[in-house]
Amino acid sequence: MIDLDIRPCCETDTRTRYVADGPIDFESWLELSAEMDTELIRGVMVDRMAAQYPHEWIYMWLVSILSPFVLHRKLGVLLGSRTAVRVSANDGRLPDIVFVRNANLRILEDKAIYGTPDLVIEIVSKNDRPSDLVPLEADYQAILVPEIVFIDPGKKRVRYVKYNGAHYDDVYLTTGRLEFASIPGFCIEIEWLFADEKPDPHTITKRLIEASEA
Repeated sequence: MIDLDIRPCCETDTRTRYVADGPIDFESWLELSAEMDTELIRGVMVDRMAAQYPHEWIYMWLVSILSPFVLHRKLGVLLGSRTAVRVSANDGRLPDIVFVRNANLRILEDKAIYGTPDLVIEIVSKNDRPSDLVPLEADYQAILVPEIVFIDPGKKRVRYVKYNGAHYDDVYLTTGRLEFASIPGFCIEIEWLFADEKPDPHTITKRLIEASEA
């Protein structure tokens, strides 16, 4: 453990960075993250921006479908944006949505996920810039997350990134179905994510469960 004389360093696009006398390690960040909404990037704690309406609306709607489907089908564990994922000794991320299949539940510990989750979903906010998203994706790829999904309300599109065993392939989706290999039987229409009036999540979940059990 380093001597945690944490202090604000600077602000970049209104995001405050907190530094210490040396790189902040993952375990120290976990202790501090209970009181500070930050991610750990290359040993520096960086404030996360408060989520805005489109982000939270999509998040709540999607989770309200995914969670009961996963629970009913007993597929694994779905967690939200306060679940830390260890990337390295000096890097930690807080995905908006993270899923771990039953076969990988050993990576779940009380304080964090120590290992590779099967799926991470990030909902892009207005304040997110490529300079934020590129290292975020690089961190997930560094631990070989099989499926990485970026939902962009501003551009009304989904970027689906999948590891094929040798490298990552990606595709941009604006129409059609969004499906996850790690959650068999789940699918929604891309347009639903960005609609002002979204379909009733209970109805969708019921239909998905019935179809998966047919």
